[in-house]
Amino acid sequence: MSELHKFMFEGLPVRGMLVRLTDAWQDILSRRAEAGGYPAAVTELLGEMTAAATLMQANIKFNGALIVQIMGDGPVKLAVAEVQPDLTLRATANVQGEVAEGALLSHMVNVNNNGRCAITLDPKDRLPGQQPYQGVVPLFGDRREKLERVSEVIEHYMLQSEQLDTRLVLAANDTVAAGLLIQRLPLQGEGNLAGAGAMAHDEDQIGRNEDFNRIALLAASLQREELLTLDAETILHRLFWEEDVRRFEPQVGPEGPRFSCTCSRERVGNMLRSLGRDEIESIIAEQGQVEVGCDFCGAMYRFDPVDAAQVFLKSANQLAGSPDLH
Repeated sequence: MSELHKFMFEGLPVRGMLVRLTDAWQDILSRRAEAGGYPAAVTELLGEMTAAATLMQANIKFNGALIVQIMGDGPVKLAVAEVQPDLTLRATANVQGEVAEGALLSHMVNVNNNGRCAITLDPKDRLPGQQPYQGVVPLFGDRREKLERVSEVIEHYMLQSEQLDTRLVLAANDTVAAGLLIQRLPLQGEGNLAGAGAMAHDEDQIGRNEDFNRIALLAASLQREELLTLDAETILHRLFWEEDVRRFEPQVGPEGPRFSCTCSRERVGNMLRSLGRDEIESIIAEQGQVEVGCDFCGAMYRFDPVDAAQVFLKSANQLAGSPDLH
């Protein structure tokens, strides 16, 4: 069962989270099985993105969707992982071309160093005119060196956006997607629990906090196979047995990470309206219906001429202020 563990280090400005996606990750991959599945390297990339997105959503407690996208000029044109505030998640990738076994980001996405990672926060209940917040970082470091792992990209993003040191260890295969996040907090001790970590008077310690550096070094020693095969209890004990770690109740089952898709016939209808009546009628004239498949869950939505007419009639009624009878 998929699970999320949160913990902090007593008296130190450091917190952590560990996620293990098992059934949730297998649910995502099963939606792609009929199409032949993803190449192993893409499975690893998408799994690491999904684990990272889950950790980030749980870390900021945002009331809306957190979406991680990686896009570029390689055979993987786009990879997306989305996590809702209740930890329901979904992910997909658009692959156009051959992906070699063991391929890294520079081979899959960032061939000409033009790839980028976008992290979007889309509020659940948007105010009129409110737009999602999006931060975009390139897939290269400060010296334009190519970043080869998702963890490096996310760490770079977190340092730029939150100005807090972060250490991220990620791993995924066709069974498990997992991640460990360690982050420095601005305040020490009880202030962490009080949520006062962002107080303006706190002195910035980027790269200079010895407690974080020590714990981050321990976290970095975690091997890929250990993260994929060991349970949370064993991992945390092996890494931090000399530290005073306070653990919180793990989130599992209905409270933990789980697959769910937010697609619906209504959303697809809205998308068709955005394309315009002429475009939809042209497709129907050629194919007899409009067929739209969800890239995340594989659900198919079909609109025949009557269905399409109702989509645009509903739009006209709403614009005219008429009651919707359909």
